[in-house]
Amino acid sequence: MALRLYDTLTKEKRDFAPLDPSNVRMYVCGPTVYDFAHIGNARPVIVFDVLFRLLRHLYGENHVKYVRNITDVDDKINDRAARDYPGLPLNEAIRKVTEQTERQFHDDVDALGCLRPTVEPRATEHIAEMRTIIDRLVEGGFAYVAADHVLFSPAAMNAANGVLPRYGALANRSLDEMIAGARVDVAPYKRDATDFVLWKPSKPGEPSWPSPAGITTEGRPGWHIECSAMSWKHLGETFDIHGGGIDLVFPHHENEVAQSCCAFHTDRMAQTWMHNGFLQVEGEKMSKSLGNFVTIRELRENWNGYSWPAETLRFNMLRTHYRQPIDWTLNSLSESHNILCDWYDDLKDGSPAVAPIPNEVLEALCDDLNTSKVIAELHTLRKRKQFGELRASLTLLGFSGERAALHRTAFGQSNFRVQADLNVESLIEARTAARARKDFKESDRIRDELAAMGITIKDGKDADGKPVTTWEIAR
Repeated sequence: MALRLYDTLTKEKRDFAPLDPSNVRMYVCGPTVYDFAHIGNARPVIVFDVLFRLLRHLYGENHVKYVRNITDVDDKINDRAARDYPGLPLNEAIRKVTEQTERQFHDDVDALGCLRPTVEPRATEHIAEMRTIIDRLVEGGFAYVAADHVLFSPAAMNAANGVLPRYGALANRSLDEMIAGARVDVAPYKRDATDFVLWKPSKPGEPSWPSPAGITTEGRPGWHIECSAMSWKHLGETFDIHGGGIDLVFPHHENEVAQSCCAFHTDRMAQTWMHNGFLQVEGEKMSKSLGNFVTIRELRENWNGYSWPAETLRFNMLRTHYRQPIDWTLNSLSESHNILCDWYDDLKDGSPAVAPIPNEVLEALCDDLNTSKVIAELHTLRKRKQFGELRASLTLLGFSGERAALHRTAFGQSNFRVQADLNVESLIEARTAARARKDFKESDRIRDELAAMGITIKDGKDADGKPVTTWEIAR
């Protein structure tokens, strides 16, 4: 059965042919460990976990190598460390932040049913590889030293002859378009606006290492060089799949391609580039300013008054094809939870005999990870009472199939019934206020949100003739 994957570079779905079927290699950009991972961060983790599982099924568990890095040197980490541990030396504070945040990340993604990658390298453990690549780029004329910085020159890359790809090919942009559409750092030592940092001097107290390219002062790496170094170290100069969120195509992945291809004189860094789509929350871009920024931990513990089971979060993510945008809503979560509850109730009455994964499920997965089609096939399996096949398919997707995994349900337990009640009351108050100001569009929206939560509301009048709204759980 042929696996077909959409390649961001060629903009087409192609048959996947690994460079070495006995050693299939995949790299995915991982977290920068300075805070809890948000639900947008969870999407690539879940998507590429499904691909990892599928590749292991097709090629064998011992023949797939999955690398997902941890970025542990970054300005955001420095800022968090200085804020949280003002009494400690910065390097010691940074270590506390990164260790704590990495533990939080693992706890969350483990709960989501994601397998640990084969290798999980930390950026700070690969400084030597970064320096080697930078030295090669300077020697090849693709990078230059200025004011104790090392900068990469996209113009030099595009002027070179040979097998090198064009800078901008992955993002499908010209240099002029990238200058016009990107926030470019302006610095007097840069030769061109598109030049980007490979290495920079460290500020006093910041993490620092001996610099490459003959620079006598110590410094630290730029963001993009980290992934080029770690993928090279663990997967080689060219490998099979590179994945991440669509927001990383430019500049991060474009710059990775430039660094790696120019350093190793290859036409490809990865044979296939895969990117998952954006995530919104209740129809809006997720941001702290809008108040809809939500972390995996908040969803697991209390989001809109609910403590959501991790398997519900995973299932909700997979109901949308990975390349399509996804709208993360309370309604969709409730639907996902109810579907899993129904399926798991069917499975809990007995242990179905071990069954093979149906061809229809595998064909859907092999069609560019069409998980939405897979779920349609799972509905059919349940309808036909093919519970053994249903369990086998769920296992391949990373689900336990056990009802105990869904122990937290809407209004299901008293430990968070109070939280849910408070949320309902606040929504009813907001709806009452909207009706009073004749904002019926907002009033209807809140009514629909309550209905999605399983709440029936009744409008009436009290003894004095004033409007009053009561509610109950729908039966």
